[in-house]
Amino acid sequence: MDFCIQTVNDLDLAAKEIILNSTYKIFTLHGDMGAGKTTLIKAFGKILGSYDSITSPTFSIVNEYLSKKGKIFHFDLYRINDINELLNLGIDEYIDSGEYCFIEWPEIYENDLPEHHKISLILKNQTRYLTFS
Repeated sequence: MDFCIQTVNDLDLAAKEIILNSTYKIFTLHGDMGAGKTTLIKAFGKILGSYDSITSPTFSIVNEYLSKKGKIFHFDLYRINDINELLNLGIDEYIDSGEYCFIEWPEIYENDLPEHHKISLILKNQTRYLTFS
């Protein structure tokens, strides 16, 4: 599925469509800095009925939110240099929890993930192009 995101409303509609068409609860988000990965996860939180304010976990590595659909785990692996850091964090327990997991900068761990959806974001001339697979 491909989406052209020009407004916040477009983003909310894309997030809703993605959740409705998801087979898995694990999502990897790919895109350059500023492409809108965290903003998209905020939209997912809204769609899932998050009770919490969603913020970037750049320094904490993982944030946990409560929602009407259960827990949401939001990872930012940008600063991770070694897979052992993730394993010590207990990432496998989060991934195996059956809860929603959204992973920014997933490259270091993506090959070890079970089946998941991939979302790519490209920002071009103030328009975001989103691909969901």
